[in-house]
Amino acid sequence: MDVRAEPGSLIAVEGPSGSGRTCLLLALTGRMRPTEGRAAVGMFELPKQMAAVRRSSALAHVPGVTDLEPALSVAEHLRERALLQRRFGGPVRGLFRPRRERRAQARLRVDDALAAAGLDLEALPKGPRTAVRDLERLEALRLSVALALIGRPRLLGVDDTDLKLAAAERAEVWALLRSLAGSGTTVVAVCSEAPADAVVLSTGPTDRTDRPALIEDVKDARADEADQDDTDDDKETADAHAEAGRA
Repeated sequence: MDVRAEPGSLIAVEGPSGSGRTCLLLALTGRMRPTEGRAAVGMFELPKQMAAVRRSSALAHVPGVTDLEPALSVAEHLRERALLQRRFGGPVRGLFRPRRERRAQARLRVDDALAAAGLDLEALPKGPRTAVRDLERLEALRLSVALALIGRPRLLGVDDTDLKLAAAERAEVWALLRSLAGSGTTVVAVCSEAPADAVVLSTGPTDRTDRPALIEDVKDARADEADQDDTDDDKETADAHAEAGRA
């Protein structure tokens, strides 16, 4: 695959489940090292500068990576992420600012992230004290996006944007992602069916001759090559024995 997208673009990684969509998302955000190919995020090249790409990107709604804790409240998730961002996501000199200033900055980051993600805490069943397990699917996705935006990333990766969502909810998700892209954040979103206005990276169809060479395919190809080499060696050995017998 070959694609170029400008900052603030909406990029859809489109394909069926199991086609390597999440692997591609993780590779583009510096979380997985590709076995071949080349990509660049801004001025940073992959896979050489994966750490730099990680610092400028964030992930949301990725199963097994950004899972929310069902028993914790929305407010607890937000406080935890703000604390982690304050301690590890900014320059060291920020830790020496007055506590009041640090708290105000953290509150501003959270408020900005919630507004951008379209999550109204007061509209939740118990407000900020609502447990994650009591959220609707769309609300949980918005919370995951808000948590990712607290770090103010230049690149945002969102997985499974249309999983188990009704058509109206999917439309809301794409409206949200377009809004984020419109504000200058480059968005990479995994989906089964991409909207017409997105830059599309396709991981389908499942026909191996048309699929991109993702990590799983490279491993399979190497295994196939090894099997073929073994078959060729066996054939050559049998031919040699036959020649020796005739001699």
